[in-house]
Amino acid sequence: MSVGGFELQSYRFHRLLVVALLFGVVWFVPLQSAGAAQVGASSLLVQLKVASPQTQGYSRDLFNLWIDANGNGCDTRKEVLIAEARVVPHIGSGCYLTGGRWWSAYDNLFITSASSLDIDHFVPLSEAWKSGAFRWSAGTRETFANDLGYPLSLIAVTASTNRSKSDSDPAAWMPPFTNYRCTYVSTWIAIKWRWQLAIDPVEKGALTLGLVGCGSAANVPKPTRALITTGPPAASEGSSSASTTPAAGAASGGGLDPRFPYCTNAIAAGYGPYTKGVDPEYAWYRDGDSDGIVCEGSGGSSSSNTTPAADVASGGGLDPRFPYCTNAIAAGYGPYTNGVDPEYAWYRDGDSDGIVCE
Repeated sequence: MSVGGFELQSYRFHRLLVVALLFGVVWFVPLQSAGAAQVGASSLLVQLKVASPQTQGYSRDLFNLWIDANGNGCDTRKEVLIAEARVVPHIGSGCYLTGGRWWSAYDNLFITSASSLDIDHFVPLSEAWKSGAFRWSAGTRETFANDLGYPLSLIAVTASTNRSKSDSDPAAWMPPFTNYRCTYVSTWIAIKWRWQLAIDPVEKGALTLGLVGCGSAANVPKPTRALITTGPPAASEGSSSASTTPAAGAASGGGLDPRFPYCTNAIAAGYGPYTKGVDPEYAWYRDGDSDGIVCEGSGGSSSSNTTPAADVASGGGLDPRFPYCTNAIAAGYGPYTNGVDPEYAWYRDGDSDGIVCE
């Protein structure tokens, strides 16, 4: 780490107080603790899956932020600002911050106003969606959007650089402060590895080139795998992969609600109830208590909530038929191989590898 050139390779670790006559103030230089395990980004890069991005369905609203995960009154944004401060701000009522000093790594600037800083998702939410988050449950997307479990996932930077970056990957945008670029590329790789996110071929080329000549600057704090759960596709999601593409004939159209295999799935996703003679969706489910209403939630019959949707359950010894591979996998079914498993025909093979629901 070169203090004079402000080349700082890590953030939010145990801090060492350094008295420096820089700008006439005392500031904090974040240092890695002596026992912090390191890993070379190149060793993580080779483990990343290369795949085409999911280009449909993204909405920022699918990622819930900012939250107060530990209930201390400071949401994720404030937690990052406090953790990354070179001069710690005063924390007032409601986690109101006054004073403080921060270093914006993207453009090598010192900032004394927290309101001038954005908290950047190092891997943008849109990029995460395209490279794997479209398969995640809402809870996993929320955890990603507020990831304080790995100290490099979120970073305080000037609003101008954050907005210049937007949702670009390293093939399209790099920090204007060139001394930070090795750290930037290495951190991007580490976060993608942590969240098991894919990279596209152009992105892989940019990352590979970005590590050339980095040496020890390509070392990052060793990430741990994040806990990821999958869930039914979000209402606004597009579908191009096997894991999120509706089973043939199962998805609804014409402005109707999505079609689920069970009322429990529909209710969990915020749909229902459906009334006979009023809602066309009523015909998709069996009315277990014959009250003319299905998917009525906890107030209705449990049998109507757990009965398979009409024509969705299969027979002849085959597995149950689900609308999405994510549902099949969550229930313990799959994978299905072309030419071997009849169930293969129910789902679209997004990557054309002859296997679905893998």
